[in-house]
Amino acid sequence: MTIEQTLMERSGAQCELCSSKNDLSVYPVPPKSDASHPDHCLLVCDNCLGQINQSNTMDTHHWRCLNDSMWSQVPAVQVMAFRLLNRLSSEGWARDLVDMMYLDDETREWAESGLSSEESAAPTLDSNGSVLNAGDTVTLIKDLPVKGAGFTAKRGTAVRNISLTGNPEQIEGRVNGVRIVLLTKYLKKA
Repeated sequence: MTIEQTLMERSGAQCELCSSKNDLSVYPVPPKSDASHPDHCLLVCDNCLGQINQSNTMDTHHWRCLNDSMWSQVPAVQVMAFRLLNRLSSEGWARDLVDMMYLDDETREWAESGLSSEESAAPTLDSNGSVLNAGDTVTLIKDLPVKGAGFTAKRGTAVRNISLTGNPEQIEGRVNGVRIVLLTKYLKKA
């Protein structure tokens, strides 16, 4: 059985990201780009493939399909869903999906290893100089008033499953159920 036949069977002959049944092809997920191993590949339509390869052409409406595909049991699909949602992090719904997403350690490492170099150019450091990564848990080291939300984030509050922003001096996380931007100088890695 060829790799394409294996993927067609696994996916039900549809794109594993958006469920389209047209113009399907095998996409090896980098850096594990072993196109001969089905666990390192996924079946994608031309529309998804074009947007994966050229991120400047991303149609945010099209990628709402990740709401379903992110729950796939196939690690390669999980990895691509994670990476695409991170590319779309300027959209509130995409950040919320990343917050809900669970990846085992090996799959998360694979997913994060393929994030674009501009996202990882300058490391995000906490107040002690420890490197922060997406998904880490941090603790507030100072009471911080949250403007517009009407509460104060108390010192010692744990912020779980943080998201990195394009700015190495800021992270995003949920405090009291509200997603806020926090300055890294007021955080320490838990």
